[in-house]
Amino acid sequence: MTSGAPASISVFFPAYNDGGTIASMVINAMQTLRALTDDYEVIVVHNGSTDFTAQVLDELKLLYPDTLRVLDYPHPLGYGGALRVGFASCTKSLIFYTDGDAQYDPRELAVLYSELRPGVDMVNGYKMGRSDPLYRVVIGRAYHWGVKTLFGLRLRDVDCDFRLMRREVFDRVVLKSRTGVICVELMKKVQDGGFTIAEVPVHHYHRAYGGSQFFNVPRIHRTLRALLELWWDLVALKKLGRAPDASAAPSLGLSETADHRAAPASPAEKP
Repeated sequence: MTSGAPASISVFFPAYNDGGTIASMVINAMQTLRALTDDYEVIVVHNGSTDFTAQVLDELKLLYPDTLRVLDYPHPLGYGGALRVGFASCTKSLIFYTDGDAQYDPRELAVLYSELRPGVDMVNGYKMGRSDPLYRVVIGRAYHWGVKTLFGLRLRDVDCDFRLMRREVFDRVVLKSRTGVICVELMKKVQDGGFTIAEVPVHHYHRAYGGSQFFNVPRIHRTLRALLELWWDLVALKKLGRAPDASAAPSLGLSETADHRAAPASPAEKP
């Protein structure tokens, strides 16, 4: 950022069965934010966990009563649903999010912040190297190149969930996905909206706690189906000179954050 008053920042984490990692993510985010600005908040979208994540979050709320908000959902919202709730709940001028599983280091938010210069609307991280088992690296690479080709995305890393953006992006970008394909939807709509994206390298770490929710046949099938539906809406209909039905796209309004009776969904469907 250029000189002048520091921007206000909202940081949020979707958290599903991240009891072993969410405390370090929140604490590191708080320390990083204090060095960047006096006006900040941290939000955790507690996405129907079945481990001890809720108890950890209760302790963190005692530690940070003024700057931490926990949005507690008893049923999984789906990864896309959790992100949409997070985006809708942020109140500051800049929005940053990453996952609660500690495969990214929230202290690297400072790197993204330094690249958010005038004229840049979003800073997107890209993994220096993927610290996952070989099968995940292979599938992730195939997924990455597949969606880049299908959607015409000009990004080094479509699926790096380490992003800082201006709140104004969501004046024009409305998201509707409830699964992990929301990452593709977000980046496609940001790119097609003419927003300027900067890209910076970030570290990616081995998962220290828990496991991926993606790698089983039913979820892979659902993800492929969701990708094809998204491609039809965002690419095929545009080529045909038709717009997708706007009434089918749920609003990203704050009212969504108040509904704690959301139907159960798969917590994380992304590679």
